[in-house]
Amino acid sequence: MIKSKYNWKCQQPDRQKAEELAGQMNISVILASLLINRGMADAEFAEKFMRGGSGELHDPFLLSGMQEAVPRILHAIAAGERILIYGDYDADGVSSTSLMIRLMRHLGADFDYYIPHRSKEGYGLHNHALDLAREKGTSLIITVDTGISAVSQIAYANELGMDVIVTDHHEPPSELPQAYALINPKLSHCPYPFKGLAGVGVAYKLASALIGEVPEEWLQLVALGTIADLMPLMDENRVLVSRGLKSMDKEALIGAAALLRIAGGSDKGVNSTTIGFSMAPRINASGRLSHASRAVSLLTTEDLDEADEIASELDLLNRERQQMVEDIVQQAVSRLEAASSEGKQIPSVIVIAGEGWNVGVVGIVASKILERYYRPTIILAVNPETGECKGSARSIPGFDMYEALTGCADLMHHYGGHTAAAGMSLHKDNLAAFEERLNEYAAQVLEPEHFVPVLSADLECSLNEITIPLIQELELLSPFGMENSCPRLLIRGAELVETRTMGREGNHLKLTLRQNGAVVEAVAFGKGVLGTFITEGARVDLVVEASINEWNGSVKPQLMIQDLSVSHLQVFDFRSCPSPFKIMDDFATKLRQLPSGQTARTAVVCRQSSAERYRPDLVDSLLWVYDEEAGLHESGMRPGLAVDDLSQITSLFILELPEYSAQLDSVLTSIPNLERIILVHGQQDRYERVEIPSRDSFKTVYAWIRHYSDKELTEEQMLNQLVRQTGFTKRMMRLTLEVFEELEFIIRDNGRLRLNPSPSKQPLETSARYLQLGALAEMEQVMLRGKAVQVAEWMRSRTAAVS
Repeated sequence: MIKSKYNWKCQQPDRQKAEELAGQMNISVILASLLINRGMADAEFAEKFMRGGSGELHDPFLLSGMQEAVPRILHAIAAGERILIYGDYDADGVSSTSLMIRLMRHLGADFDYYIPHRSKEGYGLHNHALDLAREKGTSLIITVDTGISAVSQIAYANELGMDVIVTDHHEPPSELPQAYALINPKLSHCPYPFKGLAGVGVAYKLASALIGEVPEEWLQLVALGTIADLMPLMDENRVLVSRGLKSMDKEALIGAAALLRIAGGSDKGVNSTTIGFSMAPRINASGRLSHASRAVSLLTTEDLDEADEIASELDLLNRERQQMVEDIVQQAVSRLEAASSEGKQIPSVIVIAGEGWNVGVVGIVASKILERYYRPTIILAVNPETGECKGSARSIPGFDMYEALTGCADLMHHYGGHTAAAGMSLHKDNLAAFEERLNEYAAQVLEPEHFVPVLSADLECSLNEITIPLIQELELLSPFGMENSCPRLLIRGAELVETRTMGREGNHLKLTLRQNGAVVEAVAFGKGVLGTFITEGARVDLVVEASINEWNGSVKPQLMIQDLSVSHLQVFDFRSCPSPFKIMDDFATKLRQLPSGQTARTAVVCRQSSAERYRPDLVDSLLWVYDEEAGLHESGMRPGLAVDDLSQITSLFILELPEYSAQLDSVLTSIPNLERIILVHGQQDRYERVEIPSRDSFKTVYAWIRHYSDKELTEEQMLNQLVRQTGFTKRMMRLTLEVFEELEFIIRDNGRLRLNPSPSKQPLETSARYLQLGALAEMEQVMLRGKAVQVAEWMRSRTAAVS
């Protein structure tokens, strides 16, 4: 058994409506079902959605503030005024700044740009930067992806005689800055019909208002910033990103092409995944570990050599960033686990601060901690000299991070962001109160169900339905991203054919699955540890995204696993291994590496007669012995462990087989939450084997007993003669004689064995010993000589029978 990480929810399409829509649009029923599930049951609307990049864009002058901003900018350019573009250091801010630089160049403006240093200055406008701009003769500032919360800073700019035009997309605060113009679709009084633009999207609308037809290649920057900032790929964003990706696929900007090359990709076949996982992390690495100006230079250069040089720099920074993130994550996890081991619960809102942590990566760390514990998380870097804390927050559905921070505004120097992500700064002396207040807020808004992550699947299908034509058809829904995710398909009961790990450290998992005649490979990144715990022949349930794998001329479907589970008991076969205790130690170590939420309590079971011999080798393990009447009997238990703790055991090592099959049934009954059984018992000596009894074999034994009954033989001599004549083992013969004795066919008298002269006529099936012998023979035949798959099926059938 392997538990899923998420609680799966799968939509149930209306089959009749799907078939009708499929007929109207000449598409598959699966694609039609997806469209209906996503609110596109109307054929005309669905067709328009799938055309993507051919959709119409909204009038930029519908944005409030645009009517004031455009003439002011055109006047500044005509009058030769000095203009400053003030951006942000993330990928959206870099993209916005780069687009505005291209716009200013296009208009022939006298301009400069400024992006604050993430760790030295932090987010937003800063008075010292405004002072510097004024000294250089700046009279107009245009912000991109920032500024909506800069009330005091913009007031200061006004005092210095500079006008400020704010273009932003972040949540507006209750008090707005007194800027020359505020352009933000989220302003309550703004009539713009789409509120989901990225910062670069707002910058693009300003460019559209200023010059009309914007060069198509600039949309590559819009696609980059929109995808990187996790904006919804719906409405206007879908159009902008679709066109941007097509432009990049046709002829990427020089800097974008260099970035794609260094990331090991191609500038052909670029999609939202390429941007999200290859380009955006490297752009962000510039602002996280160095200065975002290097990324701006990359996206605005026309020099091939310069582009290659900067792309290499960003790639190295990204690798450094990855290691830094891993180190901080380990430190944060260690703190949380240490607190948990002391009996403290993981708080509803996790707040962790560390001295020396790089402020540029705390947002990524927060995302990884949230993913592990599924709690709203804030990670802060503490300046040891000043005590200043700068942090990033990530949240879960149901917890509005921006609203929660607003309730702590008096404890912070600055904050801003969205419902799901935010940034803030405060002094370390306020950390305790900050954490307490956030958790008080959480207690008011979060219920237990909020702490269970949910993974939504679009529909359920089988492996044979996931074909190359279907995957190509599903691409009509792209580009994929926020609010238009890549279709997730739920597959139940696929048979595992083969398991392999991938990557230098075996961090990734590749499964070969079979169902309804189709054999498909499936890949799970970061789930390599699960490979040890999925057995051949297991029935696997998966939520996947489908893609096409092209390699050496071969084209075939490939599944990208989002989550998986095995809902049945699994059996792992290490029978007759030379070092069973080493196998047990290694397996138990791997169990402890299972992801959070996967239980891994282990126990070992053996016969009572062997317990004393095994106990020294099992100091750190729970040792139990078979007990036919009581189920299991504890042996050498650690202090404080109660019999009730059997319910916590999920993994059982069978070190020895029981003497009777009923004892094995008792084990299965006594451990209700058993997920896996690990067989480490040895092979039985062939002289001890028992056979499934038959009527003829019993008749033969009875006949030989009659033959020897007039001989003066002891019971042991009689036993030896019977073994020689029948071919039974001594153990089998003894068990057979116990059946005869129970049925009163024989009498044991003073060490001798004789036939009962007047036996009652009883069928063999009435003997409990006879039934016990049959069950024992079946158990040993399977458990000792059956193949691993047969053992697993038999054990699962036994579990079902006794549950």
